[in-house]
Amino acid sequence: MADRTRREWIDAAEAAVLALPTDYPDGYHVEKHRHSRSQLLYALSGVAVVRTGGGRWMVPPEHAIWLPAGVEHAVDMLGDVQMRSIYVRQGAIAGLPDTLRVFAVTNLMQNLIVEAMALPSNEQPVGRSALILDLLLHEIPKLPERPLALPFPENRRLAALCRRFLDAPSPRATIDEWAKAAGMSRRNFTRTFQRETGLSLSMWRQQACLFAALPRLADGELVTTVALDLGYDSVAAFITMFRRMTGETPRSWRKRT
Repeated sequence: MADRTRREWIDAAEAAVLALPTDYPDGYHVEKHRHSRSQLLYALSGVAVVRTGGGRWMVPPEHAIWLPAGVEHAVDMLGDVQMRSIYVRQGAIAGLPDTLRVFAVTNLMQNLIVEAMALPSNEQPVGRSALILDLLLHEIPKLPERPLALPFPENRRLAALCRRFLDAPSPRATIDEWAKAAGMSRRNFTRTFQRETGLSLSMWRQQACLFAALPRLADGELVTTVALDLGYDSVAAFITMFRRMTGETPRSWRKRT
């Protein structure tokens, strides 16, 4: 199905939960759009970068992003992406997230998604099909969240600094340098940045460096090369940051994905 036709079908379908597999080639861009349903976007392979007016969210293999209904977003593919999406009608069950979040996908959830893809998409689920989809819904709030969000501040000067940083990420950028470039005092800058992104500049920088590193590691680049290109003084410092952010080392992440 073409992107537009698929979106129309998703919004018009009667079933409360829809499971839809889609494969995209490297570099494919899905234009800005929104759904009347919430979407659990799971990357079986490749890396999907979701962009909204509020920032960027990275979805590497074995991760998923929750997109609440009505959120306008675009998606860019890094590598060949096998996308598996679950579309959920609003109010399907209580307790589903109401904000964008990136989750690690557990073995149970991965198996449930795979099973859901094999179910008839144009029928009301009954019996085993209904049980699979019901359990899938109840597992979404239990997924472990991962710090793969990169929110942008609303302040235009700060947002411009963030975009400039993404073009050349470096852990050496200081608060004083950013505050001066934004025409703010250090105190005003730190308060504004924290209020508008929910993150300190230090944490935001670390997540931005992680955003830059994941696609390169997935492409097979050496950990040493990526660490030094991002401006880290040592590979050990980069590995420490990576483990703190993802829960594993760069090598183990690359081997697994």
